[in-house]
Amino acid sequence: MGIKSFQGARRQQNTDEVALKVRDYMSTNLITFTPNQSVQDVVESLIKNKISGGPVVNEKNELVGIISEGDCLKQLSESRYYNMPLEHDNVEKRMVKDVETIDGNMDVFDAANKFLQSKRRRFPIVENGKLIGQISQKDILKAALNLKGENWNSKTKNNI
Repeated sequence: MGIKSFQGARRQQNTDEVALKVRDYMSTNLITFTPNQSVQDVVESLIKNKISGGPVVNEKNELVGIISEGDCLKQLSESRYYNMPLEHDNVEKRMVKDVETIDGNMDVFDAANKFLQSKRRRFPIVENGKLIGQISQKDILKAALNLKGENWNSKTKNNI
């Protein structure tokens, strides 16, 4: 008599790798700003749209910077000190110009690690020099929810 196994029948592992790319979860309907726009306009837009910042693009839709609530707060603080109202300052003077981007073809799991390492809240996605979208931490969490009940190992085995 042979050895009996008490394990039930094993479900066949799905070996097809499901690509979970950043581009599938990025936002493409973005609120953007221009370098010559006033900081006051930005503050009004941030409040109205309930966002914490956004990409800054030139007339060719090329990414030239990012402006955030923090950048605006810094300007507000300095404007009080120097007695300069918000409308006298523009985005170009306040934006962060050295912007880290993320590849739209990056796996969402790798993107999650990039978020953890950088402590950023969002990354712009640029393709052929043009801004095509933005991925946020919340977008990555949405991707994870879509995988509810899936075996993540089968999807990431080639990325380990």
